[in-house]
Amino acid sequence: MHQHETWSCSSLCCPIYPLFNIMIHDVLVLRFLAVQMLECLALEENLDWSKVTCFHLDEYVGIDVAHKASFVRYLQERVVDKLPAPPAAFHFIDGKANDPERLCRELGQLLDKHPIDVAFIGIGENAHVAFNDPPADFNTPEAFLIVTLDEACRQQQVGEGWFATIDEVPEKAITMSIPKILSSQTIIMTVPEERKAQAVCSSLTGDVRNTAPASTFRTHKRCFIYLDADSASLISHLLPAGGKEGSD
Repeated sequence: MHQHETWSCSSLCCPIYPLFNIMIHDVLVLRFLAVQMLECLALEENLDWSKVTCFHLDEYVGIDVAHKASFVRYLQERVVDKLPAPPAAFHFIDGKANDPERLCRELGQLLDKHPIDVAFIGIGENAHVAFNDPPADFNTPEAFLIVTLDEACRQQQVGEGWFATIDEVPEKAITMSIPKILSSQTIIMTVPEERKAQAVCSSLTGDVRNTAPASTFRTHKRCFIYLDADSASLISHLLPAGGKEGSD
């Protein structure tokens, strides 16, 4: 890895089916990760955290860090508090910022100073990446955006137990944009569970289209996707012969 690294994280599962290639840099960008990946990342002995600058991908507008659905809270508890040493910096998205648009600009300026080596991301049930719901903006020059969450995305948050009803889910969020995520040298997508199978299929088949935002990552030269048997259940024809782990 380089002297400074940027990573972006979402989820992990086993067994895995790597279908594409991905890349990494010296700034760490994190979103909501599966517990296994977070624990492995925090315990990585060969990673010099003093040389790692961290960002995370998205946060609800208006949510307090004390709320159980706060990504800031999750990353603080599951990553930062468990690190053997503090990172060079960790730039959280403040959901309670008085001026979210200004916060987007400031985060974008910070990220411009730290080209992303590695992004760890996932795919939502509606095929979104971060909070870039369909139809996603593939052409924005901005690094961070304020977006309106669609009903499928908000319902997913209820289904995962973060909110009791869809009315409790914030309608707005701050997210890193798709063009900025695509600027990462390496991208690692981890997508477990059967509930993601249709989104995986939509993203890996058909044309690249903004109604399936994750489909655009097929254009990246170093993007890897890791699936379990359930999330890969609708794309068996795309998997390596026998669906063996570790093939690419």
